[in-house]
Amino acid sequence: MTADLMLIWPELILTIGGLITLMLGTFLGDRQVGLYQLSSLLTLAAAAAAVVALFGVETTVFSGTLSVDGFGGFAKLLIYAASFVSILIAPRFFSGTMRAEYPTLILFAALGMGIMASSRDLMTLYVGLELNSLAAYVLASFMRTDDRSSEAGLKYFVLGALASGMLLYGISLLYGFTGTTDFAGIAKVLGGELNIGLIFGIVFVLAGLGFKISAVPFHMWTPDVYEGAPTPVTTFFASAPKVAAMALMTRVVIDAMGPAVGAWQQIIIFLALASIILGAVGAIGQKNIKRLLAYSSINNVGFMLIGLAAGTQQGVEGVLTYLLVYVVTTLGA
Repeated sequence: MTADLMLIWPELILTIGGLITLMLGTFLGDRQVGLYQLSSLLTLAAAAAAVVALFGVETTVFSGTLSVDGFGGFAKLLIYAASFVSILIAPRFFSGTMRAEYPTLILFAALGMGIMASSRDLMTLYVGLELNSLAAYVLASFMRTDDRSSEAGLKYFVLGALASGMLLYGISLLYGFTGTTDFAGIAKVLGGELNIGLIFGIVFVLAGLGFKISAVPFHMWTPDVYEGAPTPVTTFFASAPKVAAMALMTRVVIDAMGPAVGAWQQIIIFLALASIILGAVGAIGQKNIKRLLAYSSINNVGFMLIGLAAGTQQGVEGVLTYLLVYVVTTLGA
């Protein structure tokens, strides 16, 4: 157990830093916003340093439920960088209405996304995803006096709950027909003959994850939430959760469903083509810059999924390269 804890330092740092920032906000109120911002930025920097220190380590912890490897480390660095920028730009936008909860929510969302990127088990996958989602729902409706922000939070919550239900149903089917929640165990069973229950499980899991990356036809929440959420929150939504969800989807598809390539490849190809086409066409008529960026993110997800559809190491490398460029350009925009 102690050896396992030594290998999840990034998550421990984010947990401790998030709790410290939360307690500071509780006792000092909203007067010391700069202090909370500094605390959260230092926490993210320390977590990133811990990730860099662990590069070269390739192992699993906690009975194989979490992975410590270069793939997860790369995704975490992108997540932490996007979270850092989202906190850094916030005070100028909120201009006096910045609250202590904002950096704390970003930290806990980043913690959830780090768990998503390292998951090797359906249970840790869901825990990380929900930790990220619960913080994201509050962030979307952060400006309580703004009707559009409240609407964005409500839409995100309702559709997110629907997607979580679909994902859980898919997870229960995979568990029921394979007898395990471990990715390696699922891959072993999927290497044999597929039955209708396993195929339905694969479809529902990919549908739930498709919502998180806002791939067509699960994209309907994206333009409204991007437009209604405060701009720093939109910056966050457009970058960090996309990295985490794409990393998670890549792990699930390659590690857990790899042997059943015929069952999931056509689904990924459809999601990719539909996202590319609708993202490009939908962006043409937009007159709001945030809605335009929402359709741009849908379009870019389609291009990422092309690499994933290949189902090869080169395809996964292409996904990660595209993610790096996407995060830099999105934060810049």
